[in-house]
Amino acid sequence: MATFGKKFREFREAKSLSQQELDKQMKTSYTVIGKYERDEMLPSIEVVEKIAKQLDTTVGYLLREATSSNTFKDPVMLQRLNEISSLPEEDKHCILYTIDSLLQNARTKKAFAHK
Repeated sequence: MATFGKKFREFREAKSLSQQELDKQMKTSYTVIGKYERDEMLPSIEVVEKIAKQLDTTVGYLLREATSSNTFKDPVMLQRLNEISSLPEEDKHCILYTIDSLLQNARTKKAFAHK
């Protein structure tokens, strides 16, 4: 499993940013960026939040709580999920059952479209 430092470096490089460019944006030192990337030092949660925002990823992905960098990136989707989670259990169950059915239908269509 990739460490924080490896994920951090992967996203920095994907944005075509040097350590020096990122240190200016984050108002820190490139030597600190290097230490984060080599897992010699771990940032505070506040710094991880800044890093995630700067590199267009999530705190959860950088901290290995999520397996996909796209998880919850879409603010509209995140808002919908938060709304669903705040509903009474019976309503939540019905909505999730419907979503599961629609997802199964989409997977089936996709499987037959490739044949």
